[in-house]
Parts: sequence; structure tokens; C-alpha cells
Amino acid sequence: MNEAYRITLKPVYSQTVPTPDGVKLPKDWLLSWHQAATLEALRDPNIDVVFNTAMTGDGKSLAGYLDILQRHSPVLGLYPTNELARDQEKQIRGYIEKFQPEHKPRVNRLSGQELEIYAEEENLKKGVALETRAGQSEILLTNPDIFHYLHYGAYLLYKDNPDKLWNRIDKRFNVILFDEFHVFKAPQIASVINTMLLIRRTNRRKKFLFLSATPNTQLIERLKLADFRCHEINPIEENKYQFPDNLTESEYLKTQYWRKVVGEISLQFIRLEPTSKASETWLKDNAALILDHLQKHPGSKGAIILNSIAAVKRLKDFFTHFLQPDNFTVEENTGLSGKKTKEESLNADLVLGTSTIDVGVDFKINFLFFESADAGNFIQRLGRLGRHDVYERDGQQINFTNFTAYALVPEFLVKRLFEKDEKDEAPLKSGEVYERPFFHHQIRDKYRKINDFTGYYFKWGVVQSMRLVRQLGHPNIKQQYAAGSQEALKKDCEIVFSTDKRKANLKAAFVRSKEWEEKWHELAKTDKGNPILEEAVSFRGKSPLLCGIYDDKEQNEADKFKTYDLPGILSNLEIEPMKGTEFERLRQETAERTDTTIPKGRFKNCLGFMKLLRYREERLDWKFTYPGDLKPFADNWDVQVLLGIQVWQPANYWISEINKQLKKQALVSYLLPFPLERVCQQGRLPMHFQIYPISDQYSVLDNRPPYCIAFGQSALLLDTLRDWFKSKRDEIWITPEIPNRD
Repeated sequence: MNEAYRITLKPVYSQTVPTPDGVKLPKDWLLSWHQAATLEALRDPNIDVVFNTAMTGDGKSLAGYLDILQRHSPVLGLYPTNELARDQEKQIRGYIEKFQPEHKPRVNRLSGQELEIYAEEENLKKGVALETRAGQSEILLTNPDIFHYLHYGAYLLYKDNPDKLWNRIDKRFNVILFDEFHVFKAPQIASVINTMLLIRRTNRRKKFLFLSATPNTQLIERLKLADFRCHEINPIEENKYQFPDNLTESEYLKTQYWRKVVGEISLQFIRLEPTSKASETWLKDNAALILDHLQKHPGSKGAIILNSIAAVKRLKDFFTHFLQPDNFTVEENTGLSGKKTKEESLNADLVLGTSTIDVGVDFKINFLFFESADAGNFIQRLGRLGRHDVYERDGQQINFTNFTAYALVPEFLVKRLFEKDEKDEAPLKSGEVYERPFFHHQIRDKYRKINDFTGYYFKWGVVQSMRLVRQLGHPNIKQQYAAGSQEALKKDCEIVFSTDKRKANLKAAFVRSKEWEEKWHELAKTDKGNPILEEAVSFRGKSPLLCGIYDDKEQNEADKFKTYDLPGILSNLEIEPMKGTEFERLRQETAERTDTTIPKGRFKNCLGFMKLLRYREERLDWKFTYPGDLKPFADNWDVQVLLGIQVWQPANYWISEINKQLKKQALVSYLLPFPLERVCQQGRLPMHFQIYPISDQYSVLDNRPPYCIAFGQSALLLDTLRDWFKSKRDEIWITPEIPNRD
């Protein structure tokens, strides 16, 4: 084990308050200050938007649903991952059981897949199914994606009025709640702002509640520009947290009714070299450390959270065999794990996962190993630990006596945190004890800064606005709303998405969209579609490189059918090609045999179909190629639709079949005349940004392709950095060694 850098994080206690008049709580319950403050703000007619920034584990969920547990006040809860929505549904049903409200709110959960299943089982169109499910719910838990597409008309039939669905559904819910919203970036934030502006101009005033320990300043600033009356509830600034130094202080706080939020944590930093398998190798080499935690502290439960699905899959097999002789169970929870596997994973002695479990999911562990991509990711994952002192197994209560975390981090972060700077000071000192807010500040200050793509709001957020404003001008609905609603929405959008230098112009956005359409029709010899506009008004972006995967190692039959992006398959999977007809035959046969609906909609536009054989031990190199000259496209410095792109991976026997489909695929792209590593580093791009190396007919044999290409929403984001990259074109730049990106 490398040199130890270990610190202790103090426990956190949250102040409780006397129960507000008229509020009924279960016996012996008290509200934290922020929970009572949230209830008060939601009931204040002079507040439109509430931001609750309480620390992770301090009961923000109860704050969001407290009002409906007291009276009829329907809530639409929007969650960034299906895992979090599932976890929240369990919590909310527990609240209802404890609070016993007289009106007994009905709770339903609806993901894209569940919407498709419900529509298929009830023989309904998706739009009707969505409206029906909303009408059956006082609490509807879904995702911001469905909320977005609802307001952009995705579930409508050709002759339907644009407001047919959102008008009715918006009216039904008093509070629209966004949880863990900090995980979203500029495109999603722009979408939510646009939708909030539409709701304000077409409906009675709604309450919007954002729950996030790290609020997005861009969101708050832009909502204030639009004259939303915003109110922030910040327990840290209000000194509503205490960080006791010892057990005596902790006991005293309990006598004053301060509630423990997070226990004391021992945090050790493991400095790793910047190679693609560094964390995986370290975990295998130090597997005895995990076994030691499980053996020395009976009842222990642990988690490993990594960035790569392939690494989790390989380590799951490794730890299953390693811990089997001692009868410890190991499960996984990733984007490629089946629904049943995910549901059961948190009961295991050791769970391995990716971002599916680090975003807000409340699981009970006392030791944690994690890697991270940036500061927010680090704080998010560390926040999974120390939230529960006890859990129940087989009817027995098991107590955790300590909490231990191991942060698997790049060497540069350890140096910045623990080594002296030019002022002869180090932010942290090994062996010392720190309070959470101070520690979080150091992580944010010293970790790699990720680009926030501020320019997206001005260039692409306004394209979303244009689509909504034109929708509101539809002749069938224009007279339904207050006079001037369309013009008011237009002005709102132009204010919110303007820059210091110029006002946003929706007319210009419309002209641009027509230019994209004309170019596409000329390129594709068609009179339909507008790929760039479709990408711009999507929520998380389209997935033109998705493939259908049949995973016969999945225990639950219905979960064997999955989707995964082609780049991940090329890098990490060994597969066997399948015909689309064979994949569909298997899906139908499995659905009939198991009497289970396996929705087929998500496989509709798959690039190809394949059977998963195994996960590679070593990442396989590959690159995109173009059969002509890429220089003219790179010289455009603009988002464009490309046809003819293929994959170069000579050792791959099945790649020709994929290339037959891929070269016909319309790809919304942004091409840069720089190697991939340079763009990733200089552009401060997030880890899973959709950008890849690409060569042309003149560089196909080069070891390091001279171009890189971004697809989909990543192309639009990269476009916002155009002027900066153009200014760097002639600079000489030495490429450092950067690990491969899964």
C-alpha cells in the first residue's frame, strides 16, 4: 500500500425546531430547521422557487413531501436516475405509513420503460398512458426527461393540440420537485428553465422545489433574471449544523435535540497513477483489506463505486470468488445491470456500482472504496457513507461501530491537498480532524475543474425557447391563454438567454434551424427531418450509436435485453453479432414464456444487435475513420451532420457488419483538428463526454489520429468553445499521457 494520507471527518448534527402549528408528526419525531423552513416557503404565496441546500443525509426528501403529508397538495417528483426514483418511492411509502394522512395520497413511479410497459399492457398510446397515470397519482415520481418531452410534444399524435397533455398534467400538481439536480449540465438546466417559463405563462403559479446539497448558480441566476421569486434555504450559512469534537459534545447536542446526520468518518487517500486500470488493480491487490473489514466487524456492509461499468463487472467476478469461502455475498449495480439485480444489490455484504448508486440512493454501509472524476463526484460518492448507524438483517438489528472510506484518487490531487505550496502551507495535514464544509471547500478548490459550458445557454438554450414559443402560437391554442402569453414567454426567454453583449434572438434561432433543415435535406436527399434541431431540443441528447445487447448471463429473463453504446462495446466487450430479427424473436419468445412485458421501443433505432460473451480484461483500442478528407469539415468550425463515418479496429472480425449500418447513420457532429488528449485537457471536458479520435484517408495509419469528433449533445456543447479552440489552433502543444477513457 502506498504512503498513507488519512484524515478524520467530524460527525454532523442538524438543529431541530418545535413543530409548527397545524403540523402533525409521528410520535417522537422532530423536524430539522431546514425541513420546517421548506414547508413554510412552499406555503408562502410570495415565493415561486425554493432551493434547499441541506447536507447529504439530512432529510431533504421529507422536506419536499411534508406538505402533502399534511394536506392535499399533489407533488410531481423528478429524479435524474431510475434507481433514485425507486429508492424515493420506498421512502415516501414509509412516510405515508408513519404519518397516516387522512387523504391517503396515491403514489406511482414512471420511467420511460415503465411508461412503455404500462401503455402496452393497457393497450394505450403513450400520451394517454401518461395522462392516465398522472390522474391516478397525488405523488408521481418520474424523471426530468419525461417532464421535458411532455412539454415539447413528444407524446402527441399528429393532429393533437400542442398543449393537450401538459396543460392538464401541469394543472394537477401544486409542487414540482427536482431532486439531486446538480448532476445535470447546461442542456438540462436550459430545458428546465424554458419549461418553467412556459408553465408560468400558461398556468396558475406553481411551486418549484430544488433539493441539492450543491445548488447550480447558473440556474439560480437565470431564474432571477426572469423575475422568479427565489428563496434559498441554507443550513450551513444559518449555522444550523454542529460538528462535535468528542463523544461528550455529541451527547450534549442530543440532549438539546440536535439530530445526527452523518457519523464520524476515517478517510484515507490512495494516490494512483493516471492509468485506465489503476483503481481496479489496486482493489485486487488489496482485496484482503475488504475481507478484513467484513471479518473484524461482524455485520459490516461495504460498497465500491467506480467510473467504469467494465471495471465493475470484472471486479464483481473477482470479489465473488475471493469472498465466497467466507460466505460473503457480492452484487453489482450499474447501467448494464438488470432491474432485479439492482433491486437486490443493496442487500449484499459488498455492492459494486457506478453512478447508478452514487446519486442520492440511501444505502446502509460502514465502509466505502470510491474513485471520482471531479469535485462534485467526489463529494457525492463520499456522501453515501455514515448515514445510518444500524440496519436490519433477518429480523435482527445490527449496529455499525465505525465508518471508513478509501478515496482512490489521482496523484495530483493528493499533492495539492497534502503538500506545501509556495506559501509553505498545505490545505490538509495527514492525521488531522476536519469539519465537512471546510473539507468540501478544499476538494472543490483543488480538484480538476470541469467546464460548465456557460455559452450553451446563449447559443442553444434559445433554440429550445424558439420551439416552445412557436408551439404557444399554434392557432388552436393561442386564444386559450391570457392575452400576450406568447409574447411574454418570448421576452422571458430572450432575457434569460441573453449575454452581456447582446439580447437573445428567437427569430435568428428559427432562421438557423431552417438552414440546418435545408442542408440536411440536400445531404440526405430527403424532405424529412432536422437532426441538429432534434438534438438541440432533446433533454440528455439522442443516442445514435446505441446497440441492442442480449446478455444470457443475466439471472432474470426479462433483464437479458439491454442497450449499450458502440464505443463502450468496442472498448470493453467481447460479443457475437446477432441479426435484428433474431434479437426480436428472442425478445418476443421470452416475453411470452415469462408472461412479462419486455418493451421493444428502446431497441427501435439500434445500430446493431449482439450477444454479450464476456468483458475484456484489457481495453481494446479503436478509432473512427472517414473515407475522405476531414480538413474541409474541420475548417467549418460548426456543428454539422456527417454521413459515412466508420470504425477502424483491424482485429475485430464483426466490425464490417456494424460499419455497413454506421456509414449510413446521420451523426450530429463537431470536428476539431486536434488530437483527442489535447481537446480533453484544454477543454476541461467531463469524463464521459462523447468525444473520440478520428482519422481520414490521409491519416488512417497514424498511431495518434490528428482529429477528434464529438457526437450528439456533446457536439453542441463543444461548439460553445469554438472561439477559444480557434484561437489555439496554431499553438504548439505537448500531449501528456492521459489514461484511456471507457
